[in-house]
Amino acid sequence: MSETDLVRLVEDDPALRLAQVQGLRLRGFEVEAFEAAQPALAGLGPEWPGVVLSDVRMPGMDGLDFAQAVRAMDPDLPVILLTGHGDVEMAVQALKGGAYDFLTKPVAGDLLEATLRRALATRRLVLENRALRSARPEEDDGLPGQSPAMVRLREAAVRVAEACLDTLVIGASGAGKERLARYLHHLSPRRARPFVHVNCAAIAPERFDAEMLGLAPARGARSIGRFERAHRGMLFLDEIDALPIDLQARLLNVIEKREIWPVEAEAARPVDLWVVASTRADLPALVAEGRFRADLRYRLGGVVLQMPALKDRREDVALLFRRMVIEAANRIGRPVPPLTPALKAHLESHDWPGNLRELEQFAERHVLELSPESAAQGGDRPLGELVADYEAALIRDALRQARGNATAAMERLKLPRKTFYDKLARHGIQPKDFR
Repeated sequence: MSETDLVRLVEDDPALRLAQVQGLRLRGFEVEAFEAAQPALAGLGPEWPGVVLSDVRMPGMDGLDFAQAVRAMDPDLPVILLTGHGDVEMAVQALKGGAYDFLTKPVAGDLLEATLRRALATRRLVLENRALRSARPEEDDGLPGQSPAMVRLREAAVRVAEACLDTLVIGASGAGKERLARYLHHLSPRRARPFVHVNCAAIAPERFDAEMLGLAPARGARSIGRFERAHRGMLFLDEIDALPIDLQARLLNVIEKREIWPVEAEAARPVDLWVVASTRADLPALVAEGRFRADLRYRLGGVVLQMPALKDRREDVALLFRRMVIEAANRIGRPVPPLTPALKAHLESHDWPGNLRELEQFAERHVLELSPESAAQGGDRPLGELVADYEAALIRDALRQARGNATAAMERLKLPRKTFYDKLARHGIQPKDFR
């Protein structure tokens, strides 16, 4: 789908057609001009990204029949009709039949531009919603995102996974540390072996031996601990900083020796472990406070991967939201709801302090249609705040498409230089963040 402001113009009068083409191009539109309606139907359809502007009175197929033919190809493709004064009643009937709008000749340039841009915004939203409904989550990357931080993280993950190096994953709550660990496991030669997730905050000290080391009595049933279950696979120690200091010593012993002594066992058992641990805490600070062992920190921290927070990769939010909406809709058994301009503005402007977890919950509320507009707008917020959020989202989108080139972005937005930079300062937007 193209982001070009594409207009297909149908006008049988050569002089008027030339004048309209020149006027539209001066206002930044890309124009495809046709002298008759029938040939203008070629190439239109559900994937065509533009809008149609057509005269009504033309020889052969007139504008009304043309609009009906376009509607049969795609009922959501906007057709704007240009009418003479005597054709207004006929144009109103065309609106009832599905035409997007009509304008009376001669039409002022500003009015024509505003109508076309409104129709193009509608068309982009339709195509985006269709893509959202048709996308398949399983086709998404296991660690999705096109921000520079995520591209670098995936590149590093490939190298770590190939070597199965013990790794410390650092990130804020809800940022996706477990997802990164599972991604490493999926990429590694050990992908066919178990991924064993241990929530260190949930381990009761009195149950550590039974849960982690297992039970091997001379008689009776043998119980396999989590260390052994992770043999030749991955052991993911989530929230490693929550493990009591005495258990940290026992964990370090297993990691270094690569062997375990199950309860009541007569001999040690070797284990082939690949250990990945996660933390949201400042481990050096915990070490200084005596709450985390320095030797365990150094043992786990030979390789460190940083999982960025959503506020540090805003350009990934919409992609992640689409994926989560599709997954939630499939799970709940509801249709995929459309995106609205207010919702898009919220996705762009919100800082997402709860990271992926918060975004996932928001996607579920959107699918359940639990007041999606009020949820997206943060309740009964003043109109000025909503307009500011939407303006900031449009500026970020223009900068993203221009890859941080401020001149190209201000040209796209058709803003004077001073106005553009005033708005950047007002919204706290830095063009360098989009390069």
